[in-house]
Amino acid sequence: MRRLILLALTSGLLSACAIGPDYQRDTPPLPDAWRLDAEAHKPALDARWWTRFDDPVLDALIAAAEQHNQDLRLAVARVDEARALAGIAQADLLPSLNASAQGSRARGSAVGLQPAPGRPIVENKQAAATLSFELDLWGKLRRANEAAQASLLSSQANRDAVRLTLLAQVAQGYFSLRALDEQFSLAESTLATRQQALLLQEKRFKGGITSELDYRQAQAEAAVAAAAVPALAQQAQQAESALAVLVGRSPRDIVAGGLPRGKAIGALTAPPAVPAGLPSSLLTRRPDLQAAEQNLVAANARIGVARAAFLPSISLTGLLGSESVALNNLFNGPAATWSFAANLAMPLFDFGKTAAGVDAASARQRQALAQYQLAIQTAFKEAQDALVAHRKTREAAEARATQVGALKRSLRLARLRYDNGYSSYLEVLDAERGLFQAELDAIDAQRQRLSATVELYKALGGGWQADKADKS
Repeated sequence: MRRLILLALTSGLLSACAIGPDYQRDTPPLPDAWRLDAEAHKPALDARWWTRFDDPVLDALIAAAEQHNQDLRLAVARVDEARALAGIAQADLLPSLNASAQGSRARGSAVGLQPAPGRPIVENKQAAATLSFELDLWGKLRRANEAAQASLLSSQANRDAVRLTLLAQVAQGYFSLRALDEQFSLAESTLATRQQALLLQEKRFKGGITSELDYRQAQAEAAVAAAAVPALAQQAQQAESALAVLVGRSPRDIVAGGLPRGKAIGALTAPPAVPAGLPSSLLTRRPDLQAAEQNLVAANARIGVARAAFLPSISLTGLLGSESVALNNLFNGPAATWSFAANLAMPLFDFGKTAAGVDAASARQRQALAQYQLAIQTAFKEAQDALVAHRKTREAAEARATQVGALKRSLRLARLRYDNGYSSYLEVLDAERGLFQAELDAIDAQRQRLSATVELYKALGGGWQADKADKS
């Protein structure tokens, strides 16, 4: 017994340190902040960033996606699996207690190889509890538990990354749908206007007031608008189907269509101004970076598990029970039985198998380190690109709005000149053509501006939250 106590105390002392390298964060040099032409604000996490667009329909679609999207459900199930595996690894650190009971009743043969005179009935009853425990002398089990816990954190971060990507896709898909809806309405109204102009030119041509050239040019322009209508309708239907899949609609509902619409693309609340000097620490909230780092932690811990295979493994097993031929004597003192066993095992020669296992674990750790550092580089690239796109798309949208205003004025002047005989009908057609394309481009520029804002929220791991006094 004293030897057992001494062995347990030795195990406790040795377990203060675990074999294998301890994790140390290896992060490349990071900038202190991004510098942009913006007013200074204190950045903070805006967990419900999509509400900044002030569209209840968008809020409802995102709520449906969080509840019904299959990719998100898959990510949640993977978290549950990782949590269960972490529970198994943690349970390996503790003793296991098993209970067993059995009973038998038999009668031998009087004419067999071993005859039983009188053929008595033999009964036997057993009940036992077995306690087993592996001494974690070298920290192998604790390293395995560390790896399992890191894998759990990684799966949770991956789930959050899937959720963030999903919500961004829903918002961007909704903006695309609303932009296509508005472009389709614009094409229909333009087609109706050009058909009226075509009828007028046809009457003028037949009355000898204008040439066939003016009539055919008007006919061609009407055909351009007529071709744009079905093309935009097709694109809108495809955008609606894609959005229906994201929000988890059933196959019947996907075919039926009919997703709700909210505000027009131009009526959505403009995104807030970007705070100046956003700190690099914002990116630490990105779930993909957290997942990559936890994968590195797990790979680092598994090196210790692999190295522990070189060292002896000691297991202790104790059994306490009773055995009796009669059930009424099973739990009496004379029926008690016990046993204790210790098992020590270690590899002596395995042709380099254990060493190869350590090399493989070390190689996986280097892979995880490279993936982590690459994830950091990618995160900063995406954030920088998103910041620039957020500013430039706003400038482009403002320029497109100015262009539409100028072309509307130009079209009015061209019609006045044509009606008063100062210019040909070609000048009117050019103005109409330019205005139609500019209006389509202006709608798409607004979509790009909103999508760039969503991309920035995503790149920063959930966005920022400007001061309440901020007005766009």
